[in-house]
Amino acid sequence: MPEYIWGRNPIMETLHSPRQVKRILFAEGQREASTLAAILQEAKRRHIPTEKVARARLDQLSHGAVHQGCIAVVERRAYATLDEILAHAEDKHEAPFLLILDAIQDVNNLGSLLRTAEAAGVHGVILPEHRAAEVNATVIKTSAGATEHLLIAQETNLTRTIESLKREQIWVVGLAGEASTGYDQADLTGALALVVGNEGKGISRLVREHCDLLIKLPMRGHINSLNAAVAGSIALYEALRQRENKK
Repeated sequence: MPEYIWGRNPIMETLHSPRQVKRILFAEGQREASTLAAILQEAKRRHIPTEKVARARLDQLSHGAVHQGCIAVVERRAYATLDEILAHAEDKHEAPFLLILDAIQDVNNLGSLLRTAEAAGVHGVILPEHRAAEVNATVIKTSAGATEHLLIAQETNLTRTIESLKREQIWVVGLAGEASTGYDQADLTGALALVVGNEGKGISRLVREHCDLLIKLPMRGHINSLNAAVAGSIALYEALRQRENKK
């Protein structure tokens, strides 16, 4: 079964990724903006068929989502393995930098975190196979297509995965409001897996117990927590800052 990607930027990013694009559908009767023209030109260069269709068909395929008049039919996502993620870091001669998402359920949060992870140079993202949002077309669009440049793994048991990472000498750091260590006080420069928890419950008890360290963000206002995507993004960029300064 094929999958669909909608939105012009996500489609363009997919065209420049390893994922196979089988066909491009675009709405009839619309002005060919520069981004759409670029998509069609790239599709022609890669010998990818394009088809002008009624906008109603795009509305139907996207279930009413904002598709910007363009949908790509793509091959099903091939999830990476943990070994492939670690090999990717080794190929770049960099200490592994991973993101573990513990039961993120909001697709917008997931897309935002994946976009930040790609921008921050994360080598791979680990998601639980169950009880979490999947990487669907909405996530791809929210990430602005960053998902197509990321190695993403699905694991059935996060605690077992964390133990595997520890055996590879990877430091597992969880983001938790009850932590005693500030996010900027921890050494995030080496082999690192950052864990971000669920929007409401945070990191699950078992995953929290398997972390090497818990860190927190300072909260000076009346609310006691940040959106999961915002908090995770701040921590990722603190890790990036430290790693860049160490070079």
